[in-house]
Amino acid sequence: EDEKVYDLISLGDTIGVFQLESTGMQDLCRRISPDTLDDITAINALYRPGPMGSGMHDEFVEIKHGRKEESYPFESLKPILNDTYGIIIYQEQVMNIARIVAGYSLGQADMLRKAMGKKKISEMERHKQIFLDGAKERDYDLKIAETLYDQMAKFAEYGFNKSHAVAYSYIAYQTAYLKTYYPAEFYAGLLST
Repeated sequence: EDEKVYDLISLGDTIGVFQLESTGMQDLCRRISPDTLDDITAINALYRPGPMGSGMHDEFVEIKHGRKEESYPFESLKPILNDTYGIIIYQEQVMNIARIVAGYSLGQADMLRKAMGKKKISEMERHKQIFLDGAKERDYDLKIAETLYDQMAKFAEYGFNKSHAVAYSYIAYQTAYLKTYYPAEFYAGLLST
């Protein structure tokens, strides 16, 4: 929660900082200007071919800085998507959306995630019907539910696991802390390993 550490990351001064040192990551750090560990976690998940190819990172930046309004397909999904400004970024979000909207069990939600991640078309079509039947049973708008399912399927091809991104972000924060407060020792360690 150290403001100076977030300032360093927000400036893109991340050479040597775990996971954040490429020029693309430096640019994304400057654009997002993280002020929480959740933001660094999102940076780790957004800097991937799928999210970047679909413009998710740009949308995240615009919403975080108040230039675009966040929105949710259903109000019941706000607790799941609130930390990411209404954008599906993590595999765990896909699984929880399936649980809330369609009544999936944890095991079923994991099978959906696997089918989407492996792009198994027949499995995804089967799950789409299960998802829509579950949404109908729970009185969700079917057109919105279908659009949501299609977004989830597109996302899941490249989705990142949040627990993995959090672990990366924690280490990134620690190395940024060392660079902020112990730069000589930080660079000596960096150059000698």
